[in-house]
Amino acid sequence: MAIHLRILLILTGLTGICSVTTVHKVSVKAGGSIIIPCLYASQYVNHVKYLCKGYYWNSCSNTVQTNQVRSSGKYSINDDKTQRIFRVTIKDLTHEDTDYWCIVEIIGGPDDGQYFRLSVTTGTATLYVDNQEIIGFKGDQITITCYCSNCRQVQWCRLGGSCVSGPNGSIDGTKVTISEKASGAFNVTMNGLMTKSSGWYLCVKDDLQMPVHVTVTEKPTTTTTLATSTLSSTPKDTHVLEERSRTSTDLKSLIIPLSLLIFIVMMTLLIWYMLKKHKQSNAGPSHMTTADMEAIYCNTGYMRKTSQQRSHAESDVDVTYSSVVTIKQKPGRKAKAQDNDVTYSTLAQLNQNI
Repeated sequence: MAIHLRILLILTGLTGICSVTTVHKVSVKAGGSIIIPCLYASQYVNHVKYLCKGYYWNSCSNTVQTNQVRSSGKYSINDDKTQRIFRVTIKDLTHEDTDYWCIVEIIGGPDDGQYFRLSVTTGTATLYVDNQEIIGFKGDQITITCYCSNCRQVQWCRLGGSCVSGPNGSIDGTKVTISEKASGAFNVTMNGLMTKSSGWYLCVKDDLQMPVHVTVTEKPTTTTTLATSTLSSTPKDTHVLEERSRTSTDLKSLIIPLSLLIFIVMMTLLIWYMLKKHKQSNAGPSHMTTADMEAIYCNTGYMRKTSQQRSHAESDVDVTYSSVVTIKQKPGRKAKAQDNDVTYSTLAQLNQNI
């Protein structure tokens, strides 16, 4: 009975029905980074998951785990409980980064996991993609380019699911077309995307696999047409749009201060002009009055001559002297009286004895 149970477990493992599923072998470039997805069974949703480094299970070292998440450094891990996949990211790859295990912690029993190997090369990887993260819209199609040497007998598979090896096929209701792009690449087109099309897929060539994550979202509304066209445009067009947007922003930032400066200058000139007119209106009449003004000075004296000062023709005489000075003023200063501006008048009262 025990022998039969052991044989059943072995057959279960050979058929691919296991608690953890991941890639087998991935070609990577030294110095780069790689994302590895690890699919687990539904009963392990709330279990701790971790990445273990080493060839042997019993001697591998724990690098990162979900209950102690590291957001930076060489290793990081993220658990998507909806898709039942935890993903690990390994950065700054070296030739020592070769043997790893995706492991689920089992409480009260031995942990469960799956081994994978990284083939680190100094040159170009044997099988790779430009980007491991692809976004598509519901009802549309996406195309993934897988680069490889001698791209023949290639496959497109869903992690833990079915594969397409011919030119045409389908995976979970999504149409798949595989076409050879060139001698060093092949294209995979997924047409009629659905929400359930989201998930992890694999470019497969011989014993190598390259994981690619596909995210399917709703189509954007008409108000976001510009953003959609920007995403679908070529890098050159995107650069032009960015330059135009930057130029428009720079012009707007200059127009506002310039308009404010012009307004301030105009108001300053207007105020100056009004003050000048007001000053001239106040100063005009006063100036003219001062300029045309004439001053008359009068000096009157009274003197009675004594008997010694009288002449033989005169008796007691009372004499009154009166002088008048007419001065024409000039603006800003008093004018001095000149000889030709003075008129002398002498009045004499004679008391004669008849």
